[in-house]
Amino acid sequence: MASVTQHQIQKFHQDGFLALEQFFSAEECDSMRRQIQSIVAEMEVPPHCRTAFSTREEEQLQAQGSSDYFLTSGDKIRFFFEKGVLDEKGNFLIPKEKSISKIGHALHAYDPVFKQITHSPKVQELGRKLGLERPVVVQSMYIFKQPGIGGEVTPHQDATFLHTEPLGRILGFWIALEDATQENGCLWFIPGSHTNGISRRMVRAASGASTCVEFVGSEPAYDDKQFTPLPINKGGLILIHGEVVHKSELNSSESSRHVFTFHVMEAKGTTWSKENWLQPTPELPFPSLYT
Repeated sequence: MASVTQHQIQKFHQDGFLALEQFFSAEECDSMRRQIQSIVAEMEVPPHCRTAFSTREEEQLQAQGSSDYFLTSGDKIRFFFEKGVLDEKGNFLIPKEKSISKIGHALHAYDPVFKQITHSPKVQELGRKLGLERPVVVQSMYIFKQPGIGGEVTPHQDATFLHTEPLGRILGFWIALEDATQENGCLWFIPGSHTNGISRRMVRAASGASTCVEFVGSEPAYDDKQFTPLPINKGGLILIHGEVVHKSELNSSESSRHVFTFHVMEAKGTTWSKENWLQPTPELPFPSLYT
């Protein structure tokens, strides 16, 4: 891995994203893939995925189960599935390793392989080059982007979901564990779109509401022509500013697009919003990146 240059850091501040090819080795990528295979092999399907849909009331319980499962996943390793892969009894219609959409949100804290990658010396060095003084890791996810069914991710800004005061304190590290191409759903960005603040926020709904989270504000209609694709090879790292607008398309190809991604917050002089879906817990305060 070549050291990141001041010119590249300048480019990151200008565009709101930066691709660093070959940041991780093929061996590091393969070790993450092997580790996730063993996690999936031992996975139990969560109960809320198993309830048969019958009455309205059960549907609401189902939705509540899903939302609780999501809301309390910040300090656990949990499983989220693509649409249409489970029948109404919660049995898999396709092999389970092909049905899963993502695993989150605390792999960085509880899994030795992902913890080592997240806190690797080269990630810490990059943090220091970017001027991060007290970076903490707030969440991580393994994203599968399954062949043929890996759903699109509509244009968004990460700070919509991970809000801080002031803004500009959230940074995504996005690691390609396989080549990410236009065919299998690479990321697309609007260069320079990280300078206008955010247009909407996802907040925890008041207790007793029918959904667990709600959106305040709205996502503007973005012009497709503004987006630039950013394919990257296996082992590449993409840095993502918390306010840059990005998306990915449906994976219509025959190959998956596995990714490990985690978000870091500069904790110095920063307030984490109490309204964010994700909250640190006594069991898992946000760990320092530099340990």
